[in-house]
Amino acid sequence: MPDKDAYVQKMHAKLEEWNAEIDKLNAKVDKTEAESRLEYQKKIETLKERRKEVEEKLAEVRQSSEGAWEDLKSGIQSAWDSMEEALESARARF
Repeated sequence: MPDKDAYVQKMHAKLEEWNAEIDKLNAKVDKTEAESRLEYQKKIETLKERRKEVEEKLAEVRQSSEGAWEDLKSGIQSAWDSMEEALESARARF
């Protein structure tokens, strides 16, 4: 099993990837017609909310003891999966 520091680094790297994806989607929104723009902006807001959930869970892991962080992994995995699903949905729409 990965240790806490490696897990946090992996999650942080994934957050950076998601930030870049959200930035790309934002750039696409700016080029869409006004009718579609509102729908896309809502999708992006959902992505930002999901990303924030992951960031909060990651902060919990960072602050946890070596023994307790394993218990937090399921919560962060759930938030991670939710973010991945939202991102896939947004990519399909754009």
